[in-house]
Amino acid sequence: MGTLLARVRGFGVYTTSLGLAVLFLTPMLWTLYGSLHGPTAAKDGAGWGVENYRRMVWYGSGLGTYMLNTAIVAAITVTVTVVLTTLGGYAVVRFAFPGRDLLFLTTLAILMVPHTTLLIPLYILLGWIGLQNSLLGLGLMLAMFQLPFGLFMMRNSFEALPVELQEAALVDGCGPTRALWHVLLRGVRPGIVTVALFSFLASWNEFVAPLILITDDEKFTLPVALFNLQSGSLGSVDYGALLSGVVTAALPCIAVFLMLQRYYVRGFIRGALKG
Repeated sequence: MGTLLARVRGFGVYTTSLGLAVLFLTPMLWTLYGSLHGPTAAKDGAGWGVENYRRMVWYGSGLGTYMLNTAIVAAITVTVTVVLTTLGGYAVVRFAFPGRDLLFLTTLAILMVPHTTLLIPLYILLGWIGLQNSLLGLGLMLAMFQLPFGLFMMRNSFEALPVELQEAALVDGCGPTRALWHVLLRGVRPGIVTVALFSFLASWNEFVAPLILITDDEKFTLPVALFNLQSGSLGSVDYGALLSGVVTAALPCIAVFLMLQRYYVRGFIRGALKG
């Protein structure tokens, strides 16, 4: 009886997983199909071809420029977020100072504020410090939006580590900084990868902030360029080129996720789900 129940349970799990896989893969496969097949995909107006990708590559300042801009913004966002949240999580867990809990809760409270409501004040602030219409300013602003979740993740990741690890490092002559660098970072690596992955995906796919903060075509990120690409001649929508752009934009996200999936799952198990 127990074996039968286990088989039924296993069949249900696999069936549900297969259904979810089909549900999520169907739009992606349809997008890939639409980008390679249709009246605008081939030179003769029918069948298969890469004309949609060719138009997308040479649109505006060029696909390479938009990809590079997006990669620069993502790199700034990931670097700033990982460094600040790692140091912040370490400080919140391992050091006692006045206002520690209040500072942590205040940072988390940013999650309750829609980031679109902050874009205009941030636009003005970036103008004051000379970072308006710049990739650096955009990256720093997106990093600010990722700080609450990143700090929450890293705090729980450090809490999951035994205190004895740091105490042993201090007994061996390490200071707090060396203990973090040589001992503790290895234990919180899954949490760091999780924060980096979320920051990368959020910055790579962000549309509203670059649309408002960036005004020069050569500084556009890929989502903004794709939005401009959708307008064809006489007000029509160039769906073929748009679908090819969606496929191109999704490939780096899929590749990064697959490479870091093991650490990502481990980070949630060890850090994010800790009470």
